[in-house]
Amino acid sequence: MIPNQWYPLVEAQEVSNDKPLGVRRMGQELVLWRDIDGNLVCQGARCPHKGANLGDGRMKGNTVECPYHGFRYGADGACRVIPAMGSGARIPGSLRVPTYPVREQFGLVWMWWGDERPAADLPPVQAPPEVTANRKLYATRRWTRPVHYTRYIESLLEFYHVTYVHRDHWFNYIDYLLLYGTPSKFGLDGRERYLAATRITNHQVETEEEGQTIRYSFDHCQEDDPTNTTHYVITFTFPCMVHVQTEQFETTSWLVPIDEQNTEHILRWYEYEQVKPVLRFEPLRRLLPWASLYMEKWVQDPQDVRIMEHQEPKISAGGVNKFIPVDEMNAKYVSMRARLIADAVAEPSSPAREAEPAPEAAGRGGAPARATGNGRGAAVGGRRGTKPKEDAAARP
Repeated sequence: MIPNQWYPLVEAQEVSNDKPLGVRRMGQELVLWRDIDGNLVCQGARCPHKGANLGDGRMKGNTVECPYHGFRYGADGACRVIPAMGSGARIPGSLRVPTYPVREQFGLVWMWWGDERPAADLPPVQAPPEVTANRKLYATRRWTRPVHYTRYIESLLEFYHVTYVHRDHWFNYIDYLLLYGTPSKFGLDGRERYLAATRITNHQVETEEEGQTIRYSFDHCQEDDPTNTTHYVITFTFPCMVHVQTEQFETTSWLVPIDEQNTEHILRWYEYEQVKPVLRFEPLRRLLPWASLYMEKWVQDPQDVRIMEHQEPKISAGGVNKFIPVDEMNAKYVSMRARLIADAVAEPSSPAREAEPAPEAAGRGGAPARATGNGRGAAVGGRRGTKPKEDAAARP
């Protein structure tokens, strides 16, 4: 995992002041909640008393209550109430949970995973114009898959695998009919055209100056029939966002580490431009993105995941794969990821770390984020952050 980055956790609408929301991200249990004024809070979910998960608890005003013994914690992480000791009890200062800087942008909740910094020194949440300036209607869903996030990201950085992975399920015929078939043949030639498109041409990779965004454009085509061509533009922004745009569809994925074995896929599917002139009623236009998300979750994505589950090594890094020229985007991602990890370790604000040997095949797991901070996480960012304790250069 890359330190000193903003990572999306859930959709903003999932977090309320009625009930805490427990999630696992970056190798640790977290709890999300809002106070009575709607301010967003992100904290470590383990009650320091006996380790119960605060995500299973209840909201009590501006505190979250532990489900085990009723200890209550405020937005600053400090314990405010211990029922067993009475209302006048002196509460030990050590009874507190870590609180993380958190922001609410682009319809998502973002947590800062990195060194402790003042709120004013935290960088903005990274997102390209494809997301920030996109005015299309969309639908969003998330789900968990048992693969490392680097392999998941790789699966979306190129699309020449689709001919071989997405070809046999009966539901794929809807793709063939609607997206690849020609009107003159009522879409019935869709599967033939889909399977015939195997070549990547006109591929080009560009990196933005700030070093956080890569763009890759290419044509996925049939070698002996240039009319059977789909043009792709893939935009990747660190640490984990992949935006895909073609003539047929447009999506944004955030592949967020849950831990070293699992990834949360937050997928946003935008409305189909070709349908917009026909369907003026917005709720109807949202139905097609929702249907596409359903198909992706239950049909297309599982086909990719079955392949990824059997990849070795489980974590991608430099030197573990034999890239070909059309994998330039993938190679750029791997090298930039390694550089960002090294840069985060080298920053003066980073804590001292014990030296570890460099990985040979990136097969080791990453250290979970930890924090001792007591700042409040709010919509404008908290005061304290996580502080990785191990050598991140030797971690994925």
